[in-house]
Amino acid sequence: MPLSLIPGLDEQLAGASATPLENFREAIKASKIQLAERFAAGDDVEELVHARSRFIDQVLARVWQQFLPEGEGAALVAVGGYGRGELHPASDVDVLILVEEAPRDEAAERLEQLVTFLWDIGLEIGHSVRTLEQCVEAAKGDVTIVTNLMESRFLAGREALFHAMREATGPDRIWPSDEFFSAKCEEQKARHARYGDTAYNLEPNIKSNPGGLRDIQMIGWVVKRHFRAERLSELLHQGFLTDAEYHALKAGQKHLWKIRFALHLLTGRHEDRLLFEHQRAIARQFGYCDEDSNLAVEQFMQDYYRTVMELNRLNEMLLQLFQEAILYRNQPCDTVRINNRFQSCNGYLEVRNAAIFARYPLAILEVFLILQEHPELEGVRASTIRLIRAHLHLIDDRYRRDIRARSLFLEILRQPTGITRVLRRMHHYGVLAAYIPAFANITGRMQFDLFHVYTVDEHTLMLLRNLRRFSVPEFEHEFPLCSRVFQQLVKPELLYIAGLFHDIAKGRGGDHAELGAVDAREFCKLHDLSDYDADLVAWLVRKHLLMSVTAQRKDIEDPLVVQEFATEVGDRSRLDYLYLLTVADIRATNPKRWTSWKSSLLNRLYQSTHQALVRGLQSPLEQDELIQAKQTEARRLLAARGFDTERVDQLWQELSPGYFLQNDPEEITWHGSIVLSTSDFDSPRVALRKSISRGCNEIFIVQQDRKNLFAQCTALIDQLHLNILEARIKTTNGGIALNSFFVLEVDGSHIAPDRAEDIQHALENGLAEALSGTPRARPLPRRLQQFSSRSEISFDQDETRHHTLLRIKSMDRPGLLSLIAWVLAEQNLQILSAKVTTVGALADDVFTITDNRGHALDDPTDQESLTTALLEHLDN
Repeated sequence: MPLSLIPGLDEQLAGASATPLENFREAIKASKIQLAERFAAGDDVEELVHARSRFIDQVLARVWQQFLPEGEGAALVAVGGYGRGELHPASDVDVLILVEEAPRDEAAERLEQLVTFLWDIGLEIGHSVRTLEQCVEAAKGDVTIVTNLMESRFLAGREALFHAMREATGPDRIWPSDEFFSAKCEEQKARHARYGDTAYNLEPNIKSNPGGLRDIQMIGWVVKRHFRAERLSELLHQGFLTDAEYHALKAGQKHLWKIRFALHLLTGRHEDRLLFEHQRAIARQFGYCDEDSNLAVEQFMQDYYRTVMELNRLNEMLLQLFQEAILYRNQPCDTVRINNRFQSCNGYLEVRNAAIFARYPLAILEVFLILQEHPELEGVRASTIRLIRAHLHLIDDRYRRDIRARSLFLEILRQPTGITRVLRRMHHYGVLAAYIPAFANITGRMQFDLFHVYTVDEHTLMLLRNLRRFSVPEFEHEFPLCSRVFQQLVKPELLYIAGLFHDIAKGRGGDHAELGAVDAREFCKLHDLSDYDADLVAWLVRKHLLMSVTAQRKDIEDPLVVQEFATEVGDRSRLDYLYLLTVADIRATNPKRWTSWKSSLLNRLYQSTHQALVRGLQSPLEQDELIQAKQTEARRLLAARGFDTERVDQLWQELSPGYFLQNDPEEITWHGSIVLSTSDFDSPRVALRKSISRGCNEIFIVQQDRKNLFAQCTALIDQLHLNILEARIKTTNGGIALNSFFVLEVDGSHIAPDRAEDIQHALENGLAEALSGTPRARPLPRRLQQFSSRSEISFDQDETRHHTLLRIKSMDRPGLLSLIAWVLAEQNLQILSAKVTTVGALADDVFTITDNRGHALDDPTDQESLTTALLEHLDN
């Protein structure tokens, strides 16, 4: 153990003639090696954390002797985590040098030499030099400073000075325990807000995230300040913790300590962020192994998330108990009777009899219904939360079959308000997983990608929150169409049930939508829903990705695509439910990836499908009829702008029917006015506008076509840091390229007007010269490097259009679209359109292509040749 190095160090110090910097340095290095070896051998992490602290104690005491003579009016004090006797391999060694008076001249020089020496021997020192008066003054104004001093520990020097400081900064002098408690609660609230008020961040900070080590320390600080206790175990004797809760708290701390210890050893620095690259490495180190449907890293992170979820719950419960003991200790409970089983105490719901759940287990569900019916309640009293947790075992198969339990649960989902709030509480207290056992499987389950930013359970609850917002009038401005559609629902609870079950089978293996549909149907039948309602919910779960895939990967301007989707949906009621579920699902997957473009895609698909269903599936809209209607309106608009009808018709004869299917009359008018007013097509003409209907900006480029023009366009747009959402490539019979790019800024916002002119000029200047050399996709950012995988190429034939749909799934990186376009051009293939979708770290793009004669690429040999060429450039 590291302490065994001290005797050898003392021998070296005794024989040294000067300050033995190398002796200390080597001893510290050797201690780190021993700690790493013991950790790898499986030694208890708590012993290792305390052992390093004890070792540093002895090193500092010996260094102090080297620089400060006996009787010096100063003391060396450990503060912060080091003051608690906890030091991880790369943790800062925080110390206070407490002096009787401000050091001057020789004394100041000795202290400066001391600190420099500590750095030179390899310690990450955080230090302050203060007098007793300065400590008190600083602590009065900063709750963080008084917290550090409260955890201080004497190391060397004048011990009486240390005790005087502790007494002067005690709760009877400054920061009485009630003020301290309130300030620390506000501090925790602000810290949680910085991390999104969730323990489920993709790359969590194991120290500062909700449920992290700081939450445990928070409990310890209150215990020390108010109860004058040094150990959490004293909460057992004072009745704040049960034995099981205490052991859960200690086990959670130990688990997080083990991860933090491994992080420090892995990175060689003070690191508390569980980054993607670290997650994989530590999962392997801890012995997790990949399974068919569950990666080792996902298993490791699920254990982590479940740990912090439990710690977060314990933190919440204990702070509520402390609040009652500290802030309300002299206030009687203001009790209001609610019914025979429950009452309100100072605004918190509590049982009237501690035996109520044992006698009447259905009261567990009744808790949450009461919270909805009484929105004035702040929450559930900690003692009642503890009782709920203690009686979860009563929610068994018999309980779930009880018609009273089933009625209560459905009543919760049918309430006009509070559904999201109580479902979160039910999950937090473990009731949701007890009542729906399959939910336990997704609790804390992460998916190791950049697409899903929440664990499956948190994503599900976020989806339900999004659905509820559609029903609240004050949020109608966010999604007007969703709000209108929601008002038409006859049974919103069916939508909530579909939301609860849509991802419930993830991690089981197989198609999670199919498996979840089976679970959803069983749940509906158990709860006595009609066959029609059960079929609807099961269909929604089975098809919950259908609308998203159709909107983002297919040409929804094509009547055949809309007709196919409408046939799959079947009726307007299913369309309404599916539309709302899809919007809520996408937004809950990664809120930062939700854009006005995606909203526009789904809205247009919903409206087109709604029209198809109203018209009747047996009366589909004919292609010629749609084109004629668009041309008639565009011809009228162009005439109003002064363009001759004959010239307009001549231009349109140069374009394929597909152009008119893809664009609406306003777009056809805008494009036509630009082309018809351009006389020199050898030079590029670039126009840019904000498209309200598509929720993005459109860049329209007109130029004489040439090889690799599309690749050059995409490369230039990428260099301008714009995100290409969709591209449409049309070439007239006369060889004029009409290329449309639908774009947004990389943060999902529209292009600002003052930037539009710069973009236009940059593109025109860049396109004035032909592309030289092979474009290169830039290196992957750090996050994406953890998700490297082989690219996947697939083909699908559009028999009615004589086109080929080329789907490419590859690691997303800047310049990717340009590289793909260059390869296709080198293979003498024509790109008609591109649908660009990013799913976390993966680009999932669909290109509509033909050969240079305008025919589909249906020869297997040609497909194989293209696949080889693409993979050669994408994966090398």
